[in-house]
Formats: sequence, C-alpha cells, structure tokens
Amino acid sequence: MAAARSRQPAPGGEDHAERKRAEKRTAAEDIGVDADYIDGFVEAFYGRIREDDLLGPIFAARIADWPPHLARMKAFWRSVLHNSGEFSGNPMLKHLAIPGLNLSHFSRWLDLFYATLREAEPTSEATALVGERARMIADSLLTAIAMRRDGLSAGRAGKDLPHV
Repeated sequence: MAAARSRQPAPGGEDHAERKRAEKRTAAEDIGVDADYIDGFVEAFYGRIREDDLLGPIFAARIADWPPHLARMKAFWRSVLHNSGEFSGNPMLKHLAIPGLNLSHFSRWLDLFYATLREAEPTSEATALVGERARMIADSLLTAIAMRRDGLSAGRAGKDLPHV
C-alpha cells in the first residue's frame, strides 16, 4: 500500500497565484477600479436598491442591519474585481432561497447597477469591466434559479438580461 502524500503546491505556485492576483488588481486600479471606488459604488448602489419599489422590499425582508451587509458586498466586489480572495460565502444558495425571483428582478437589479456605474464612472473601461462582471453574475444566478424551477430547458435564462 502506497503511503499518502501531502499535497504541496508546485514550486512557485503560490508566487504565481499571488502575482496573478496583483496583476488583476493593478489592471483594475489602472482604469479607476480601486478599493475606494468599490466602496463608494456599493454604498450608492445599495442606496438605490433600498429605495426601489420592486427590489427594496425583497432586501428589506432579509437585511435588518445594513452596515454588515454593505461590508460583505464590498468584500464580494473586491474579490470579483481584484481577485482579492477575501469573500467567502455562497451567493447562489442565498438567491435560490428567495421565492419568485425572475428575469424582471435581475433586469431591474442590472438597470440600477448600470445607472450607478454611469454616475460613478472613472473611465469607460471601468464601467465596461464592472458592468460585464455584474451581468455575468446576474446571468449565473438567474439561470440557476430557472434551471432549478424548470429543468435544463432554462439553461439560457439570462440571455435577455440588459447589457451595460
């Protein structure tokens, strides 16, 4: 019987991962997507969400204490845009647990997101980067919800979501 080997990263593996993280963060920062931008954007966006007739009640029913939620969303977006690795959690499960979410909810979420992006726009490249990531996330969440409800036929549920 062979002895179990401990898994060691390949030589230079951790350095490579750290280098790639730094490159992604630097590329985002070079077009204006730095930590301050992300913090301000998240604050403004969720301010809009809380006032929205369609989405506000969904969030209000689930979030009693906004500062911790905003801190979590800032960590999420830094992880997405800077590959910071600081967010842990399962957004998919959170969204699957909300009854009735559909294309109209995700389209409205993106409309508010894009409006906030345009107002906060440091560069057109920043708007494109953040907007594309948001659309990919919305598409992924909507598709998972639709597939759970309707099966494989819902595999392209997000095809009609708006673009930035």
